[in-house]
Amino acid sequence: MKMANIGTPIIVVVLFWGLAVGTRTKLFSEEDGIAVSALAPSGSDGICASMVEAQGYPCEEHTVTTEDGYILSMQRIPGGKSGERSGNKIPVLLQHGLLMDGITWLLLPPDQALAFLLADNGYEVWIANTRGTQYSLGHTSLSPDDPAYWEWSWDELVAYDLPATYQYVHNQAGQKIHYVGHSLGTLIALGAFSEDQLVNMLRSAVLLSPIAHVGQITSPLAKTAAENFIAEDLYKSGFREFDPKGPLVVQVLKEICSKPGVDCTNLMTSFTGQNCCLNSSITDIFLDHEPQATSIKNMIHLAQMIRDGKVAMFDYDDKEENQQHYGQDTPPEYKMASIPHDIPLFLGYGGADALSDVQDVKLLLNSLKDHDGDKLVIQYIDDYAHADFVMGENAKQDVYDPLMAFFKLQ
Repeated sequence: MKMANIGTPIIVVVLFWGLAVGTRTKLFSEEDGIAVSALAPSGSDGICASMVEAQGYPCEEHTVTTEDGYILSMQRIPGGKSGERSGNKIPVLLQHGLLMDGITWLLLPPDQALAFLLADNGYEVWIANTRGTQYSLGHTSLSPDDPAYWEWSWDELVAYDLPATYQYVHNQAGQKIHYVGHSLGTLIALGAFSEDQLVNMLRSAVLLSPIAHVGQITSPLAKTAAENFIAEDLYKSGFREFDPKGPLVVQVLKEICSKPGVDCTNLMTSFTGQNCCLNSSITDIFLDHEPQATSIKNMIHLAQMIRDGKVAMFDYDDKEENQQHYGQDTPPEYKMASIPHDIPLFLGYGGADALSDVQDVKLLLNSLKDHDGDKLVIQYIDDYAHADFVMGENAKQDVYDPLMAFFKLQ
């Protein structure tokens, strides 16, 4: 344990990234500061068996390998609960956010969860799981035990993960794709679209709790971690993976939560904003499956964006190293105004969201001011916060029904 070397800052980063983990435990070991987790189970232990088939829906497990060697798990729901699979169904790719995996879209009951609703409404549903999550821990040459496995940020999700999953679904379905992203899943899509990537395979994109500019983020935990360079300190201390279910996090959380006046049930609110529409049962289901691991480098990248207010590539904080990677002293920016104006976009954001803050979303919308008027749908829900878009009991009528109506117009 490298506890003594990190001290107080680790408490802040635990609060920042720990969400509502509480005192749930999972067996992990640590070697040289690198959290080590076993490779994800397959077959009967996968998402299909545990979350989809268990609800009476057909499901297939797929894998796709990125150009840099990461082996990603994907799930295909080819039909609704009736089992009807015939017809040339339009594919929808669902991309989760930070510290989550594809189970994001399956947490609500079948009559409320987006993945099931889409399947029941005649779509071919594909669920993505980014590198580092429990069902996407494979690699052609590296183990999650290796520090090199975790040397990536969301730049690599733009460059490798998203293109691999897009191309795979496109090849399998033989037609263009509807895309739905939440949180970080919106950022990587916006990054790709701004570089004119993947648009030839895109039918439309739905961005829920869109993340681009985060310089005006109101989450006190996110701001504190960024302003105090917590992720950078973790990296310098030898950590490469951050697993919210690991013993380091659990130990510190137990200590914090045992202190007088500390209410750990408010951790999620302090991170995401005051969610309007989560019931207690959905929180229990969430904790059965989430949160998931990410890389420390990814945390550093997001912290840089909070401090700088820019949507830019990873800053190596060294001119020579930036030159090696980018051919310039500073990292290139993703230009949101460069997103093709004719891409059908649906943006849904909430007034209570502390991560996708209203003022930051307005900066994104300003970048899209020249977007074709009939290709941009904006939905604002005043009392929604970050988790409501994927876990809210009202999300079907508030978000998913309008989302599917949008799809039908494309």
